[in-house]
Amino acid sequence: MPKGFVYILECCDGSFYTGSTIDIEKRITDHKNGKGANHTKKRLPIKLVYLEEFKRIDDAFYREKQIQGWSRIKKQALIEQKQDKLPNLSIAYRDINNNLKVSSSTSDTKNPKPKKYISNGKLLLTGEYVVLDGALSLAIPTTYGQSLEVTSIDEPKLKWKSLDFENHVWFDDIFTLQEIATGFVNLRNDTSNKLLQILQIAKKLNPEFLNTPSGFEVTSMLDFPQNWGLGSSSTLINNIANWAKVDAYKLLELTFGGSGYDIACAQHDKALTYLLSAKNEKDIIEIDFNPTFKESLYFVHLNKKQDSRQGIAQYKANTKDKSQVIKGINNITSKMLTCSNLSDFEILLYTHEQLISSIIHQVPVKEKLFPDFNGSIKSLGAWGGDFVLVTSEVNPNSYFNSKGYHTIITYSDMIK
Repeated sequence: MPKGFVYILECCDGSFYTGSTIDIEKRITDHKNGKGANHTKKRLPIKLVYLEEFKRIDDAFYREKQIQGWSRIKKQALIEQKQDKLPNLSIAYRDINNNLKVSSSTSDTKNPKPKKYISNGKLLLTGEYVVLDGALSLAIPTTYGQSLEVTSIDEPKLKWKSLDFENHVWFDDIFTLQEIATGFVNLRNDTSNKLLQILQIAKKLNPEFLNTPSGFEVTSMLDFPQNWGLGSSSTLINNIANWAKVDAYKLLELTFGGSGYDIACAQHDKALTYLLSAKNEKDIIEIDFNPTFKESLYFVHLNKKQDSRQGIAQYKANTKDKSQVIKGINNITSKMLTCSNLSDFEILLYTHEQLISSIIHQVPVKEKLFPDFNGSIKSLGAWGGDFVLVTSEVNPNSYFNSKGYHTIITYSDMIK
């Protein structure tokens, strides 16, 4: 595993930004050129004021998250190397936070305001299927996602409305808080029953959820068409989990199931490696995945959405020893993180397709649909119907349009 760095930047407005990376010089250059985080690119110029080096990037990542939770005063003490002041500042910060929470809670009771939760969509660049068996996988959060807006109302009901990416209502229903609390399932349509089940499980995980005399008006809003396969279910699960204050991974496990990488994408704004252990423990590391050849990367939608749960069931039914394939996928994922040219990247994509094909016994998508394409094509997620990753040194729109595929998105437009 590569070494890592934790850094603190001071922005032009005096605010601090804390990050972690495996390549500090490149990352700082990206920030200075406006290609870093949203926080810094809106507050240029920036300067590096603090740096720590670690033997492993995961250690750097955990240190980053620790520092991000600190107050400005405590960060300033760290920057100025006043280590003796840190413990007392931690206690003071917790006291201030507790007072703020009490004050905020009181204010919200008197003047309730809508609460909004936002989750990123997802794409799995490596490790589809075998992520379930502990393969090291590369997951990418997308610019497209889903939001959930919750407003208090006087009635003891939950009024739910779901909007599609064009702001049209595609689902609405009303549940009483009593039927959610009792676990009663009214035989309505499949969407209503599934949503009711999610809410009931969230309440079992946190009995205080929806334990109020008044109800809520809830509106969910998608940024992308449902058939794109970017995580309409996982983003909903993560938003409901945040609202209910429960573990999103547990809520996913008890509802839709899966590896959980999509929840990780929903919660992170950077690319990440995802590793699921035999004990269902999750090793998630944010990384700086910003290929120099990203202008040659495209996502093409095949418009033949696959049932992920059915695909997973078919994969699990295959009892063939997968250890060598998983080892190969691990190697590919590791090499992708440091790949510096398009031709090497294409070789990795091709090898990945062949390995997965050997397990699920499906023909790779390029061989099946696009044998004459001058570039690489890799399936993403459940093979056969969602997005594919395409490499091309020239704009491939005309080629795919001629084949009947009209949703073609550049890497920069798709990826956060």
